[in-house]
Amino acid sequence: MSEEHIADVAGYFGEDVFNDQVMQERLPKKVYKELRKTIDEGKDLDPMIAEVVAGAMKDWAIEKGATHYTHWFQPLTGITAEKHEAFISPTRFDGSVLMEFSGKELIKGEPDASSFPSGGLRATFEARGYTAWDCTSPAFVRHDAAGAILCIPTAFCSYTGEALDLKTPLLRSMEALNTQALRLLRLFGNTTSKKCTPSVGAEQEYFIVDRDKFLKRKDLIYTGHTLFGAMPPKGQELDDQYFGTIPEKVGAFMKAINNELWRLGVSAKTQHNEAAPGQHELAPIYTEANIAVDHNQLMMEVMKKTAERQGLTCLLHEKPFSGMNGSGKHNNWSIVTDDGINLLDPGKTPHDNVQFLLVLTCILKAVDDHADLLRESAADVGNDYRLGANEAPPAIISVFLGEQLQDVLTQLISTGEATYSKQGEVMNTGVKTIPDFMKDVTDRNRTSPFAFTGNKFEFRMCGSSDSIASPNTVLNAITAEAFADACDVLEKSDDFETAVHDLIKKYAIEHQRIVFNGNGYSDEWVAEAERRGLPNIKTMVDAIPAIVTDKAKTLYKRFGIFTESELESRVEIKYEEYSKLVNIEARTMIDMASKSIIPACIGYSKTLADAVISLKEAGADYSAAKERLDEIADLIADAQNGLSRLTEDDDKGMVMEDGREKAVFYRDIIKADMERLRTPIDKLEMIVDKEYWPMPSYGDLLFEV
Repeated sequence: MSEEHIADVAGYFGEDVFNDQVMQERLPKKVYKELRKTIDEGKDLDPMIAEVVAGAMKDWAIEKGATHYTHWFQPLTGITAEKHEAFISPTRFDGSVLMEFSGKELIKGEPDASSFPSGGLRATFEARGYTAWDCTSPAFVRHDAAGAILCIPTAFCSYTGEALDLKTPLLRSMEALNTQALRLLRLFGNTTSKKCTPSVGAEQEYFIVDRDKFLKRKDLIYTGHTLFGAMPPKGQELDDQYFGTIPEKVGAFMKAINNELWRLGVSAKTQHNEAAPGQHELAPIYTEANIAVDHNQLMMEVMKKTAERQGLTCLLHEKPFSGMNGSGKHNNWSIVTDDGINLLDPGKTPHDNVQFLLVLTCILKAVDDHADLLRESAADVGNDYRLGANEAPPAIISVFLGEQLQDVLTQLISTGEATYSKQGEVMNTGVKTIPDFMKDVTDRNRTSPFAFTGNKFEFRMCGSSDSIASPNTVLNAITAEAFADACDVLEKSDDFETAVHDLIKKYAIEHQRIVFNGNGYSDEWVAEAERRGLPNIKTMVDAIPAIVTDKAKTLYKRFGIFTESELESRVEIKYEEYSKLVNIEARTMIDMASKSIIPACIGYSKTLADAVISLKEAGADYSAAKERLDEIADLIADAQNGLSRLTEDDDKGMVMEDGREKAVFYRDIIKADMERLRTPIDKLEMIVDKEYWPMPSYGDLLFEV
């Protein structure tokens, strides 16, 4: 990239964001100062301040070409929602209009709450719900076919105040973590830090396919992933896709999304080919958790829209192609103060960094105590196809610390104190023209679901299509609890130094079972994890009950993150979501098999039968054609039997009412039926003439972009 182009990016980065620089320029100094207190310190927002901000925001947005505004929120559908309102307001006299936007309109909106998942919190006739301005995440103007729209990030709650979204619990958890982290820092004599914020960077994986081919596959259209498909002759066996040269069309797509994301203030940083053909990754620079969640939602929206404009389709499903690597979203999480201190930075000698060791062992305690809750935060239907499949972390939660920190922990457990830290060595390549450099003190472990990577933890279980709000809500909440428990002990002690060392040792001993630095893909680890008493939660249905255990209810109630009714509602929503999504997959398979695939195979078998007759009449050897015809006939029969079984069982499932019972039925019965139908059809794809096959193959989708 040329210096001139870099300068251009610096010039337009964030130009469509009502960010701090814009607020300083457009707001009166007193108003700006008061708004910053609300953003930075959580001070109540004065309605008069909101009125001034609304006027400035409207003028700025109109200058950007905006005619409408929307409260942009994140309901429990997992995607964003919006209702557009024009700025226009008619005058009384001459029929003209004014462009108006009040503080009340900025602060509050009213979408129909009954039309979003509520899990029983709202009856259908109880329609009122509110969106409330989240001033901690900056507003932005989005340009698309609808024009320029001022998007105002908001929380979404019911008329009675229950959270109906992903953002509200996240904000609550951030406040809880801030309070408890500051409490801990004060014990170590830190009186200058005023705020502790979880910092997050989410690495987004995705697939790109040709849009025309995408539109010829009902499974991709309706479910986001393929329900049928035989492996092509070449997959990812040669490892030549990973970090390979980016294809021209994909490169143009990446350039377009970078430009749009940069204008929206999203710091898209790293891009490359991923492991599977057609798979890629985009990673941003870290930012505050709330903003990182919003930015990741924006990233996914921009990817999908940009791909469509370029004749492509972006697939965000966790497992678009069976037999190929699935897509995840690695959630890099740390805790940073307003004056630049990273609580997860071990320093050069972590063995004598007592504050870091307490933070570290508190997090080990948090993850060990709530492994089931953390696992549930990454549970979805798509991730069930991916986790534990030797391409993503196993379904068992464990923590990777690496050689250096593992050694420090071992010292603490065996002797009660750590006296040294292993240091990095010089990397010598053996090539004189390549400079030597210092190696990191720890390798990486891609099989670990929760890995320490220098000055942060990388939660690797998140699904590529999911919002990262839930995992970060859980991480913030469980860490706040561990910090609070530690502070409860330390604040009562007359000898802080002894008490903190004793507590670090106690946590290290009690929670060492959660630490595992080995191969998470191995069968030996599954057996070892069971011996340690670690939960192995294999499916979304198995994970959901973690939300409403007594310990989860106690955790969330203690910090005001969820009420019990909010937790119960989410359980209902998740069971229903599971059943509905698997049902859509089943009905799509039924539609494809009955209307196109089986008829196409019958048509080809008729052609083969005619060929057998012709060869026989000509006195030629027809054994090969007859053998192929018999094989196809047997597979068609198997497919028809599978289709009948799936149809019958799906009809049973659709009339079931109990949420968990229905979800278990779809997991155990319907998914088995789906596999039973898929097996013969994938075999048929390998032997039926391509001209007869009614949809693009894996090879067409993955290698013809």
